[in-house]
Amino acid sequence: MAQRRSALSEFELIRRFFTHRSRGATLGVGDDAALVRVRAGNEVAVSADMLVEGRHFFVGAAPDLLGHKALAVNLSDMAAMGATPRWATLALALPRVQVRWLEAFSRGFMALARRHKVDLIGGDTTRGPLAICVQIMGEVPNGQALRRDGAQKGDDVWVSGQLGDAAMALGAIKGLVRVSPRERRALEQRLHAPVPRVGLGLALRGIAHSAIDISDGLLADLGHICERSRLGAVIEWEAIPANPIVRSRAQTDRGAQALLAGGDDYELCFTASRRRRSDVLRAAERARVGVTLIGSMGRRGRGDAPVRVLDSVGKPLAIRARGYDHFR
Repeated sequence: MAQRRSALSEFELIRRFFTHRSRGATLGVGDDAALVRVRAGNEVAVSADMLVEGRHFFVGAAPDLLGHKALAVNLSDMAAMGATPRWATLALALPRVQVRWLEAFSRGFMALARRHKVDLIGGDTTRGPLAICVQIMGEVPNGQALRRDGAQKGDDVWVSGQLGDAAMALGAIKGLVRVSPRERRALEQRLHAPVPRVGLGLALRGIAHSAIDISDGLLADLGHICERSRLGAVIEWEAIPANPIVRSRAQTDRGAQALLAGGDDYELCFTASRRRRSDVLRAAERARVGVTLIGSMGRRGRGDAPVRVLDSVGKPLAIRARGYDHFR
């Protein structure tokens, strides 16, 4: 029996949903490779993230929000590097061609791309279990990238926004946390439509010594800064910013896990000299993002965890929470 032909071929799919005029590329979609020209005095920052159905998002997830998040998590990497996002490629594995799904996914993806002036310049499509892979490229002036290995002893530790919302939303969806319908809607917005802190990352260039985006949880991601900078961090439990929904559950195991190790926050964690506190606050004001001072960097003692958490009277808390790990 002859196989039924899809309504759209691979190349028709690409032309219809993912071919857009490139403003900053010499050559975009339609050839074997794209061509880009980096502005003089800049380095290229490159990152990639993959989202797999059933692992990173639920079966039946809203395609417009999925398109948004697929790009947002990559923009968050650019924010953490202090890079201006410029170009992206998109690879899609699709179990079947569904025009309405593709229209909505493309709408969510491209709306965020236009907001940040990112050109979609290439990619690939194939048949398979639903998976989305985005590679993003940006520019940062030579020697000015925010890196994980730049933290210095005595630095303040800061975070943007609020933590724990996305993890609490996931708990509510799974029936592990009870919240009102209104609270659940607010939490799910943070899970499904994160806001990448690109403006803050740019404003922190020349101020912050190191930075990372919080994708796997505060302890895990600040721990990466500690490891790369060969230091330790001490943070204050009461200082960690959280909305009232999360804060009211902070003393439970589920609340502590959400705040410290929940992941999917896509806020920035960064370090800067104590002398630059006013500069940090002015940078945050320019970026229209709230930031909170939560701790400091120092020497890491033998046997110490990379990140120690202190209670309101300065005593270390026993922390069982761990960050997200794709292979656990």
